[in-house]
Amino acid sequence: MTSFYLSKPYQPPQAPQNLPLNEPWALFGGISPDQFMKRYWHKKPLLVRGAIPAFSLANQAGNPLSSPISPKELIDLAGQESVESRLIQANPWRFDCGPFSKRAIPSQNKPDWTLLLQGMEAHHRSAANILSWFRFIPDARLDDLMISIAGLGGGVGPHFDSYDVFLIQMSGKRQWRISEQKDLSLSPNLPLKILQNFKSQQEWILEPGDMLYLPPHIAHDGVALDAGCQTWSVGFRSPSFKELLQEGLWRLAESLEDIPELEKKFADPMQKATATAEQLPEELIGQLKVKLSELKLDQVDRFLPGITAYLSEPKQQAFFNGPANPLSPARFVARLGPQKLVPSPQTRILSHQKQVFCNGENMSKGQSKEISLAWQALSANKYLSSRGTKALQKGSLYEAYLAGWLVFED
Repeated sequence: MTSFYLSKPYQPPQAPQNLPLNEPWALFGGISPDQFMKRYWHKKPLLVRGAIPAFSLANQAGNPLSSPISPKELIDLAGQESVESRLIQANPWRFDCGPFSKRAIPSQNKPDWTLLLQGMEAHHRSAANILSWFRFIPDARLDDLMISIAGLGGGVGPHFDSYDVFLIQMSGKRQWRISEQKDLSLSPNLPLKILQNFKSQQEWILEPGDMLYLPPHIAHDGVALDAGCQTWSVGFRSPSFKELLQEGLWRLAESLEDIPELEKKFADPMQKATATAEQLPEELIGQLKVKLSELKLDQVDRFLPGITAYLSEPKQQAFFNGPANPLSPARFVARLGPQKLVPSPQTRILSHQKQVFCNGENMSKGQSKEISLAWQALSANKYLSSRGTKALQKGSLYEAYLAGWLVFED
């Protein structure tokens, strides 16, 4: 622990706006993001020693680095209602959800515990900067950055995830054992999803700056070898087709409210006498087929806006505060350009073609060309710095600022 107090926090940089996708990255052991996606993504694990070279360079210079977020900060965050936190203890296994008082969290010198904090990109700039390194993967796939801090021997047991994950070691050492076993049955009567028959096939000890990528359904078990061990996990969501289609259909059904002609009543002047009155009439079926074709409800493009809206929804724990002293529309526009307008850390923005969805809402629908272009820039760049015009004084951009969805960068 002595080295922790003598070290200084690592300051992860924000990724450049235009990521060099076909150039070698240290983060992937000297291969490019293009090569990583072709060879490893969703296919096989990848261990990268020195994925963050700053740690080894600092060690060589005799000035070691520590995690960007101290244990005290993490424990303070675990006490907040807005932070999703869990405490896991072994021998025997126990599971509790936060928020936690400081007394409820074991001291660092006690063994066999792990504190997990989800969505840390919304609560600390360093976590948000780490996420920016992975924007060569579509935003729609990104879930969040989770931080685990553990005592000696801490872990969550052997398990598997149904999504891709990058495990970045930020403080202390952690032993990882992995397996591509087909038996993914879980131990019964435990509060955690722990594999019943885990059989390790490979194992490594990760030090600060190392990274392990795991595709879905790779069994793995991580155990802290130092007190205060921190692992930062960048996870990617993997919704089921059922989930996507249900959400898309629900929003598509809502959109039918905007089509007045659908208020017309069904009529069947061509209906013939029938001997099978119990059957749904062919006349009704035929007219419905025509309507579906006219509205293009049988084409996937009609579902995609609703699916994009769903994937842009913020996490359940997200809470937005509007500005304490909101700018007038004219002053809001005047500040654009000299100061960047950026999404709140808890805001999600996604695009489908020229439509932009923010926190589940279509922000470009019914808006002027200037506002739509501003939203497109925000979605692509995650900031807006162009000089504002009077056209931006009214509409969804200013409304999102009042709601706290968009903020001016400090």
